[in-house]
Amino acid sequence: MGGWNAKLTGALAALAIAASPPVFAGLAALAPAPAAATSLFGQSRYAALLMDASTGEVLYARQPDAERFPASITKVMTLYLVFERLAAGQLRLEDRVTMSARAAAQRPSKLGLKAGETLSVDEAIRALATKSANDVAVALAEHVGGSEANFARLMTHRAHALGMTRSRFVNPSGLPDARQVTTARDIATLSLAVIRDFPQYYGYFQQQQFVFQGRVMPNHNHLLRTMPGVDGIKTGFTNAAGFTLAASAVRDGRRLLAVVLGSPTRPGRDSNVEALLASGFRVLAARQAGERVQVADLLAEPADLNDALLSTLVEQGSADPAPRR
Repeated sequence: MGGWNAKLTGALAALAIAASPPVFAGLAALAPAPAAATSLFGQSRYAALLMDASTGEVLYARQPDAERFPASITKVMTLYLVFERLAAGQLRLEDRVTMSARAAAQRPSKLGLKAGETLSVDEAIRALATKSANDVAVALAEHVGGSEANFARLMTHRAHALGMTRSRFVNPSGLPDARQVTTARDIATLSLAVIRDFPQYYGYFQQQQFVFQGRVMPNHNHLLRTMPGVDGIKTGFTNAAGFTLAASAVRDGRRLLAVVLGSPTRPGRDSNVEALLASGFRVLAARQAGERVQVADLLAEPADLNDALLSTLVEQGSADPAPRR
């Protein structure tokens, strides 16, 4: 694999950065660590976007407007509506949310409360942000919107108002439904809207674990624990969607947001997002130093990254457990 590793390193530099001639000598320093966006190029469902949150500049994009299933990233939209009502005083963190029979019957991941049991709005938010509990998502939607179907209509309406023109929601959880679609660009738009509009609530996505009735549930966003600067926001997985992740990180006062949809494995998703963020921060640092560096908006597949390497990378991660999250 030594030869392929060398080819991969070269491909990463070509993938991540398009530079003017004076900067070519510095490409090696700017290239991300191994396992970047190229490791997923062969996957038909793969879509990604990297954005500078302060300027809105798209630093990298791969099929950013292709329709994809959002899986549990859907819950970011659910929580956006909840945050709106909290900020408007129409909802309180101490309000009690009752688990309906419909909510209790949702498929995992779930908190497992029985019909008629309750939890606070604060606990419900934490359960969505960390455990990604589908039963709680439905109960919270019913509490806010009167019914799951009505809440889903509110989700779609609000999404379009935010500029998420290619998104449609039919449930608050992200459980499989062919009608529920989004794009990497729309998820980036939503994630930035949460950070911008509700900084007082964004911290929910930073919590490393949620403790409920004596149970400790770690956040599914592993980058919170493994990559310095990452402070949110949400993972997802279904068989139809693959592994999805929107993650935001801050370094030296600059915030980047990366979205990856359609990864075949969790490690592939996580390493891809990490590499995109690392590439973006290296480019920002180079620009700050006065170098003329530009990251390509849309990039073709590097010619020297072949199917054999892609198959190897996918195979190495295929044994990873795939809980629904």
